[in-house]
Amino acid sequence: MYLIYSFMLCFAFLIVIPAYFVKLRVLKKESLHLAERLGFKVPERPTSGLFLWIHAVSVGEVLSLQNLIGEIKGAHPDWEIGFSTLTNTGYKVAAAKLKDVDRLFFVPLDFGWPVRRYFKRLRPDLLVLAESEFWPRLLREARRFRCPVFLVNGRVSGRSFRRLRRCKWGARLLLKNIDRFLVQTAQDKERLEAVGVDSGRVAVSGNLKCETRLPELGESEIRRLRAELSIEGGKKVLVAGSIHRGEEEKLLAAFREARRRKNDILLVLAPRHPDKFGDIEKSFNGNGLVVCRKTRYEPGRTWDVLVLDTIGELARFYALSDAAFIGGSLIPRGGQNLLEPAYYGKPVYFGPHMDNFAALAQLFVNGGGARIVEKPEELTDMFLWRDPLALEEMGRKAKDLLNSLQGATGRTLAALEKFMAHEKS
Repeated sequence: MYLIYSFMLCFAFLIVIPAYFVKLRVLKKESLHLAERLGFKVPERPTSGLFLWIHAVSVGEVLSLQNLIGEIKGAHPDWEIGFSTLTNTGYKVAAAKLKDVDRLFFVPLDFGWPVRRYFKRLRPDLLVLAESEFWPRLLREARRFRCPVFLVNGRVSGRSFRRLRRCKWGARLLLKNIDRFLVQTAQDKERLEAVGVDSGRVAVSGNLKCETRLPELGESEIRRLRAELSIEGGKKVLVAGSIHRGEEEKLLAAFREARRRKNDILLVLAPRHPDKFGDIEKSFNGNGLVVCRKTRYEPGRTWDVLVLDTIGELARFYALSDAAFIGGSLIPRGGQNLLEPAYYGKPVYFGPHMDNFAALAQLFVNGGGARIVEKPEELTDMFLWRDPLALEEMGRKAKDLLNSLQGATGRTLAALEKFMAHEKS
């Protein structure tokens, strides 16, 4: 199995790397960090004390672990933490947000030689993976180096479950290398047990993303931000966050129709990958809407649609918004995180494709903090604010639901401490 996997990975590597090189090195002027990814440059283990290697793939997973890492360091300042990410954006966010990390690096590509180099050099006492980072070679080498593996904030989406169930023997071979699973929901636990994971190795701890800390913005600061962006006269703002290609046309068509009936509404469109959207201003300006990129915005300029083509500002825009739409949900991409607008007490909308957050999405819909919109008329109605008081109540319910989901960080830390105490004994 591992020979076939390595061959397929090598084939994908040879195809992907040239395109990735052009995208990062030529267009974005960023490094591929191949020396780290291929195991030629490996960080040293900080001390001879207990060392945890924590891995998260990208921005969302990095942020979900921020509180946990702070709690680990607060309770165990002598524990050293190495943190790896897969993507450049994940690395940048980790460097900015994870101040308690002792070593920050890129995870090696999942080939035998670089992965073994990392384990030989770092000699971790525990490998902690976030959500669904099931890298076959990484897990196998962890077992060979007698490094226990802990999955935190684990989830098994409907798509992943179908794949694992189709190849149960492969799933068992892969997942046997994980010593302990801490998952978000009872459904995640049931799905792991259905593909052969022993129930004694799985526990429900809740969703770490529910405890992500976001900047607190007071009313005066929000008023200042709205004034800086020329949002005046009580205009309503809907922020469509983490939009994927193919969704912007549906949202803009609905917004254009809503503007025919109501002219005091604005749309902030935040693409998940701004570089994939081309020149959206040229595409939609002249169609009855004034579209402006945030990076090109000049104070005092009026706009109908603001394209948020920056990194790290989405939470701030959720705070100044009146309502939020969650991207990746109008097309089958599994949806994005709905908790940030809920944190600020905003009514939340999303499409029918929220597989990656299915349990949370259903909880918020059932609890009155979110609504599903799909048809053109439903998307248009989302912009019209027909019942402002009902929408305010919807936002309060979203905030209350989020508050009711606290506690995952404490449960995860307690499980880690219990496991490490058992390993030392």
